[in-house]
Amino acid sequence: MPELPEVETVKEALNEKIKGLKIKSFELYYEPMIKGISPQLFKEKIQNQTVQSLSRRGKYLIFHLDDYYLLSHLRMEGKYFYEGPDSELAPHVHAIFNFFNNDQLWYQDVRKFGTFHLYEKTVNLEEMPPFQVLGVEPFSEQFTDSYVKERLQNKRKPIKSLLLDQTMVCGLGNIYVDEVLFRAKVHPLTQSFKLTEQEIKDVVKYTVEVLDCAIKLKGTTIRTFSSQHGVSGTFQNELRVHQRKDETCYECKTVIEKIKVGGRGTYYCKLCQPQK
Repeated sequence: MPELPEVETVKEALNEKIKGLKIKSFELYYEPMIKGISPQLFKEKIQNQTVQSLSRRGKYLIFHLDDYYLLSHLRMEGKYFYEGPDSELAPHVHAIFNFFNNDQLWYQDVRKFGTFHLYEKTVNLEEMPPFQVLGVEPFSEQFTDSYVKERLQNKRKPIKSLLLDQTMVCGLGNIYVDEVLFRAKVHPLTQSFKLTEQEIKDVVKYTVEVLDCAIKLKGTTIRTFSSQHGVSGTFQNELRVHQRKDETCYECKTVIEKIKVGGRGTYYCKLCQPQK
């Protein structure tokens, strides 16, 4: 699933391609992707709207149109492609934005899990679904040691699961939580309330550091945007535990292990991240 750095990379790439373009029409081939509004009304409302810019909230892309906010979540396999009018349509393209310059933006999604929401700009997005339940941004001033400490109190859920909870902090996914916990020397199964103040401080610190590095390297994978547009992620070269099962730890030479935490494949080093 695309995580914060990948969505941030897609946002930047799309800003370069479609900012300032006016939507001529919208084609939809899988109606359940549209949430909270009828597909027909969705099409009518975004017609003749200009893409003013794109921003990000958690793992959501926000298309700022003239009169509306269009929210897009890529879910597991969503990808965007900016194409010319003569391009041969790729498989699994379920939505197409047609612009007045005759170019197109395709939304491709093999699993069809992606979603679109549309809101008038008169609303406060933070009060609307799905944003009303999202936690703080990792780069915001609200993401502090005290904020995390308060959220961990009395929580027996494993710290891995809690960091994946988008109502606590948004944007983190499986890859980056593994990397944060390794750097913080915290076992992923540690019950959240058992973290020490130093461990909490380290989790906050490395969350920001890992995500910042991943954004600069344009993510760990670029499945969400075609490399033909010059976007390529290289953070995979920085991974210390994720997807390194049976390989040796870079710090202590212990073999990296893989377990399940909350149903998610989880990689860790049992010597660097001892279980309490």
